[in-house]
Amino acid sequence: MLLLLLGIIVLHVAVLVLLFVSTIVSQWLEGHGHATDLWQNCSISAGNVRHCFSSSTNEWLQSVQATMVLSIIFSVLSLFLFFCQLFTLTKGGRFYITGIFQILAGLCVMSAASIYTVRHSEWHLYSDYSYGFAYILAWVAFPLALLSGVIYVILRKRE
Repeated sequence: MLLLLLGIIVLHVAVLVLLFVSTIVSQWLEGHGHATDLWQNCSISAGNVRHCFSSSTNEWLQSVQATMVLSIIFSVLSLFLFFCQLFTLTKGGRFYITGIFQILAGLCVMSAASIYTVRHSEWHLYSDYSYGFAYILAWVAFPLALLSGVIYVILRKRE
């Protein structure tokens, strides 16, 4: 039982790390000496000098920012609720609240990455940009968060 709890906690922490990295790191799109993320656009000029400017104020980009931050909040809240329920839940009870919040975190990540996928072409002049590793981490965090949420819903508390 202890190994199961440890595995669930490690999975949840892995999802949290993926969410934090994908939200903060400036590698959602890259190419032509540019790297962009949700918060800023950076370019490397002559002499390897890096210039960063804040991102556009497009409504779709603000919705991506908001849903990524919301996914982190839901996931942190889910981990906190798991520890609270671990000590207060009666024997045989299920971790429904924890699972629901983790599933909501996964759905928020999916929404953010989907909106970014559809609308990023309006934001850049060049069409041969490639997706960066932070964008890919967001898509990896989505199924892991859903899996974690489903595990929480199925999990029963034992002595």
